[in-house]
Amino acid sequence: MTGIFAILNATEDSFSDGGKYLTPDAAIWRAHQLLNDGADVIDLGAAASNPDAIHVPAKEEIARLAPIVAAMGAEHISIDSFAPETQAWALAQNVAWLNDIQGFPEPALYKDIARSEARLVVMHNVALRGQAQRIDTDPATIFDRLFAFFDDRLAALERAGIARTRIVVDPGMGFFLGTDPEVSLTVLRRLDELKARYRLPVLVSVSRKSFIRKLANVGVADAGPATLAAELYAAAKGADWLRTHDVAALKRALAVWAALNEGRKA
Repeated sequence: MTGIFAILNATEDSFSDGGKYLTPDAAIWRAHQLLNDGADVIDLGAAASNPDAIHVPAKEEIARLAPIVAAMGAEHISIDSFAPETQAWALAQNVAWLNDIQGFPEPALYKDIARSEARLVVMHNVALRGQAQRIDTDPATIFDRLFAFFDDRLAALERAGIARTRIVVDPGMGFFLGTDPEVSLTVLRRLDELKARYRLPVLVSVSRKSFIRKLANVGVADAGPATLAAELYAAAKGADWLRTHDVAALKRALAVWAALNEGRKA
């Protein structure tokens, strides 16, 4: 069964829900709601990564995250951060997951990661470092970029003693792949090639992203049905994890999809 990462942004300027869960009480309430809706992991971020996001210092990130992690415990928590200082703090809290939109490029952190038991979401980012940027890429060559990125990054992590069994790969979506929606569509259509090359679990995060909204000609508030269509397609192509804002809708849709597939097999 496809696992669900629930998006929880304790941020001011996330493109979809910035400001809604900035206070600890609001974020903790939302985390419990997401778990009750069926989330397997709460992907907790305290600094937005969209191209227009304002930089948040690691000290402020940690201050936002600390009361939420303390209240929720570390078992179901993923910390979504590309700041090494924040990642080191998260490892000290024994969180279950780290999610890095630049794919863990900092060798100085590898010893701490290797000593921990945290699982890693290693994400591709066409910008290589930092938050998303608006970069034009070619759908015809995007897999060359993906393969070069993951070949390099996975080898570096393994050399540092980090077991492959702890790693999930995320090709990135939307601006993390390029400005043209066709680039994201190409990766979704060929997701099975990524799985076949690395034989690792794959996470896909399309929820409410700009390419989905552009294709459906809707705003953020109305992007749910279009998001769900793309998420179910990703599951059909082999995505092991889906990262989403609307856990309840995805959970129900996956249950129906699984039942239909079981009937087909019979």
